[in-house]
Amino acid sequence: MRLKSIFTNSFGILISRITGLGRDVLMASALGASIWSDMFFIAFKLPNLFRRIFAEGAFTQAFMPSFIASKHKGVFATAIFLRFLLFLMAFSLLISFFPEPITKLLAWGWDAELIASTSPMTAINFWYLDLIFVVTFLATLLQYKEHFATTAMSTALLNIAMITALWLYMKEDPKTVAYALSFAVLIGGLLQVLVHLIAIKKFNLHKILLGGWKYRKQKDVLEEKKHFNALFLPGILGNSTPQISAFIDTILATFLMTGSVSYLFYANRVFQLPLAIIAIATATVLFPAVSKALKNNDKHSAYENLNKAFWLLSFLLGASMIGGIILAEPIVWLLFERGKFGITQTLETVSVLQMYMVGLLPFGLAKLFSLFLYASHRHMKAAKIAVYSLVTSVSASLLLMHPMGASGLALAGSIGGFVLLFFTVKEVGTHRFLDIIRSKKTLYFIVFMALFYVLMYLLNSWLLTLIR
Repeated sequence: MRLKSIFTNSFGILISRITGLGRDVLMASALGASIWSDMFFIAFKLPNLFRRIFAEGAFTQAFMPSFIASKHKGVFATAIFLRFLLFLMAFSLLISFFPEPITKLLAWGWDAELIASTSPMTAINFWYLDLIFVVTFLATLLQYKEHFATTAMSTALLNIAMITALWLYMKEDPKTVAYALSFAVLIGGLLQVLVHLIAIKKFNLHKILLGGWKYRKQKDVLEEKKHFNALFLPGILGNSTPQISAFIDTILATFLMTGSVSYLFYANRVFQLPLAIIAIATATVLFPAVSKALKNNDKHSAYENLNKAFWLLSFLLGASMIGGIILAEPIVWLLFERGKFGITQTLETVSVLQMYMVGLLPFGLAKLFSLFLYASHRHMKAAKIAVYSLVTSVSASLLLMHPMGASGLALAGSIGGFVLLFFTVKEVGTHRFLDIIRSKKTLYFIVFMALFYVLMYLLNSWLLTLIR
């Protein structure tokens, strides 16, 4: 298992997430959990949704196996890049001229006046989608060369751009702050593209793209493009269950009390930190290696990586899950409770965060096991499993949103995570899962979790006496 690459990738993601938390701390101070914070989060929701779908697996897991198998890599890559970019630019232009329908889609529970006020920000933020596709495409080529650091750290540039906007405008009225954040999103996206272009040049990958452009009319990549098409749409659905669920939860939150959209956003940001630096970082590093191993029929190497990664994720995500549930109030207090974000907002966010954390371990392990479905081109199976999870999550959201509010929406997402893990393990092979857990490490894991729970409980009791 490539521990050095995993830790390099994790460190880069950690830097990005730390700057992201810094951004959210300033945002909470400037806007609180208010109607203007809700408006910005709605405007940023769709491009951020696609950022997570593209950047955290869907495009890469469809493109990478096809790219590895391609006999004309430059031509194939250029053809896919041009097709997607032209489509996204046309779509972004459409949203720029008609932003209100898409805003209404994101916020069904809002009235026409609020939709009209949010729509201009939706149009601005939507162009980030085009930029993040370019970043994701270039990042996938870098992953093929097993270079992960540039992509892992590049999100920090987005956060730094938004932090700069907040620092310059946070004393202005909320409307000015929200618009400054929207334009900062685009500046951050441009910076991400720039650093990826520099890395592409460093690894001489620009020669593949230039060659692909020169011979882009070559016809014998037609079958390769068809193969990619067959993988891509199921790949999107298979990878995007948590994002689609969160997207639907945002829509449902607009029917709840003011601030609910913001509570979900702030809590999810904390939840995404361990998920990204542990599970996503590990899966990103292992995917090219697993894809190449399975292509070369080296199943022993592929499943040996699975075994080692399983225990790494179990211990780290298990500890993060317990810590996040027990220490939720000190965490939210430390990060967000200042300025316009008071104790009421803290307690609401705490309950949402605890429900999200319930699903941390299953979502992380599902991410690991799903690698083997995508690496072996079983994208349609992964998509069907994702549908089971999504239906479960949405059904639970509808049942829990009124008795539990935003916390019910978060818990519903976690329930969907357990369903996702169950069916993913079943498809990869229950016997492989049983082989992994028939080990002394299972006993070590149980003892570790019990001791860590006691430690976190005592730490939380001490911290609460200090902050309250």
